Amino acid sequence: MFYDKESPSATEFRRIYARLTSNRAEKRLQTILVTSAMLGEGKSVISSLLSITAALLRREKVALIDLDLRRGRVQEYFAFSDGPGVADVLAGKSNIKAVSRTTAIPNLSIITAGKVDGSPIDIFDHSDIPAFLQELKFYFDTIIIDSPPLIPVSDPMMIADQVDGVLVVIKSGVTPREVVSRAINLLDNSGVNLLGIIINDLESVLPYYYKEHYYGYHYSSSEKK
Repeated sequence: MFYDKESPSATEFRRIYARLTSNRAEKRLQTILVTSAMLGEGKSVISSLLSITAALLRREKVALIDLDLRRGRVQEYFAFSDGPGVADVLAGKSNIKAVSRTTAIPNLSIITAGKVDGSPIDIFDHSDIPAFLQELKFYFDTIIIDSPPLIPVSDPMMIADQVDGVLVVIKSGVTPREVVSRAINLLDNSGVNLLGIIINDLESVLPYYYKEHYYGYHYSSSEKK
């Protein structure tokens, strides 16, 4: 409901996705993990909008996977009721086909976090993550994974080196510089493919002449009038 193809936000996501899928890339990015340094930086919103963008642009099978087994938010954004999801698959209680849900967006499927019994870290410790990812690749062309933040928990690092690339979401004007540095160092030291950083909520700290109403994103509709 919030996605507007003509909005500045949608334009920025198309630019981001174009860079990720550029012909200059060394290899095709089939699995992309989206994380953040801290809580509340908007990684789940970014993951959701990036998934919608990928589904609309590529017209391929796209899956949004909620791997945040502690504070999963994806099902709220897509108005899904509680049901089995990633945790159930990793625990061997279900399978990917059974927990995958279609959306109103053509080609976009969602797998929610599901029901977590016990500690999420125990689920990761006792699960075959490579097999889980390999099965996802069989069913979907592009897989975007929403994971927990890097600093509070170790969950993202248990999968970051097994995906094709990692995006880090930083909330502009909020996340301390030293926290960002710590998060990036964690990734660098693990040898993961850091694709880049997405600065979220940048408009709140930009000067007035960068604002969309000043620049005139909707000039074409104004001319028609």
